[in-house]
Amino acid sequence: MASLKGKIVLVTGASSGIGRSTAIAFAQEGCRLLVCGRRLDPLGELRQTLVSAGAPAVHTFQLDVQNRAEVEAAIASLPAEWSEIDVLVNNAGLSRGLAKLYEDDPQNWEEMIDTNVKGLLYVTRSVVPGMVARARGHVINLGSTAAYITYANGVVYCASKAAEKSISEGLKIDLMGTPVRVTSVDAGMVETNFSNVRFRGDEERAAKVYQNITPLQPEDVADAIVWAASRPAHVNIHTVVMTTIDQANSMVFHRRG
Repeated sequence: MASLKGKIVLVTGASSGIGRSTAIAFAQEGCRLLVCGRRLDPLGELRQTLVSAGAPAVHTFQLDVQNRAEVEAAIASLPAEWSEIDVLVNNAGLSRGLAKLYEDDPQNWEEMIDTNVKGLLYVTRSVVPGMVARARGHVINLGSTAAYITYANGVVYCASKAAEKSISEGLKIDLMGTPVRVTSVDAGMVETNFSNVRFRGDEERAAKVYQNITPLQPEDVADAIVWAASRPAHVNIHTVVMTTIDQANSMVFHRRG
């Protein structure tokens, strides 16, 4: 296991869920944390948590990855001591709605494509050139089992995650000849605010997603991300596919009771 101590790690969508747990996990390894999200208030609370967990320094900033100009400006204007990013965790992502394609609200598609695909591209394009120039770096993208099997009423979300999978694979090809690594961590059901966001705050409907099942926790995914980042420099973990023991793929689950 390679030491991550002192590495600069950027985590997008860090205010909650997998992003928050990932930032904490890297803090416990002694990393310096760059954390961003659309809301500043949760990031202020997170800063104290990260310092307490072991991060020697934390820099927070507001960022909506859907906005290309905002992404470019935010990365370009990072303080000099934060500009040499070692690990980028493209965590920001969401799902909106669960409906048949021909009945769905196109605004749901806009949000998913703009965040899960275009946002991923914007942040990657802003960070990776510096990694190449410094001859070190690791891009870790948050994928999904939804990239492998399309499920009913989730066509556009599944398509956005299939795009992430292709982008990760293509980026690794484009980076051949450099020491920059690329990993996609493709998780199944994880108990986060994901379903709440999908159903726009309908907590009763969101709770049913996890009913009679033991889902993954954000900490489980964070552990896999840190593991991939801490492999020796010559080792690239291309893909991690992980689910709860109660899930076979994006369509097959075991529900008790």
